[in-house]
Amino acid sequence: MRSLLFVPGDSQRKLEKGFGAGADVVIVDLEDSVAPHNKALAREVAARFILERRARTSSAIYVRVNDLSTGLTDDDLAALVPARPDGIMLPKSNSGQDVQHLSAKLRVREAENDLTDGAIKILPIITETPAGVLAAATYAGTSARLAGLTWGAEDLSAAIGARTARDERGRYTDVFRHARTMTILAAGAAEVAAIDTVFPNFRDMAAFEAECTEAERDGFTGKMAIHPDQVPVINAAFTPSAEAVRQSAAIVAAFQAAGNPGVVGIDGKMYDRPHLRLAERLLARAKAAGVSA
Repeated sequence: MRSLLFVPGDSQRKLEKGFGAGADVVIVDLEDSVAPHNKALAREVAARFILERRARTSSAIYVRVNDLSTGLTDDDLAALVPARPDGIMLPKSNSGQDVQHLSAKLRVREAENDLTDGAIKILPIITETPAGVLAAATYAGTSARLAGLTWGAEDLSAAIGARTARDERGRYTDVFRHARTMTILAAGAAEVAAIDTVFPNFRDMAAFEAECTEAERDGFTGKMAIHPDQVPVINAAFTPSAEAVRQSAAIVAAFQAAGNPGVVGIDGKMYDRPHLRLAERLLARAKAAGVSA
């Protein structure tokens, strides 16, 4: 998952546009982008649209449901699981227990709809509450459904009373950098993808591109988008370059040729096991993006 594009679930027009944007994942949103009085309509529109487009899109389809504390999650699942989405995005996840709770609900819905047990993955947003940030380490080993971990700044800002998540230079302040860091570390501990949060100012493409570059450098493997124009920038930033793929393939080949020792030398430079692990991860990302050595 490189690019994950949010699309409001109550707008046929925006759904059409979103599904044509070339994102790896389209997230049909039933939560923040849908007004309370439109929730039922959004479920109906989204379910019908997914059923119609399911066989005609190369994008994976996730649905962001309303969080477990709202009392709306069961209605969301009842309406959308029959449409066979690839995954569910869980907002305001407070710990790994919330993933297990949602997984139990999905298991029932899958059985009711003749779906394979575990077919629907889960992508939680783990930093939208203070409790969620503090419980970031609890996701490892929670569920085979766990597809990745991602984070959010806006809801956390409201929860703690921060006037803004960024300083006058546009950089995240300490609390939000901490939430970002915890997401990368928690994803690493759980051995799942780390997905960076949205960049709200979709007109500032230079700043957006810089943020994508920094996210990829720091260990994120994808980023969420709020506008179709952001998708190509994300895909470019998170697709390994041909040179990086060649270098990684050379490292893997050298270890294999040497019988997988602790260290190898390539052109006068030493590479150890962490370099091998990094090379293998980059090659896996390249393969998923359709880039060959």
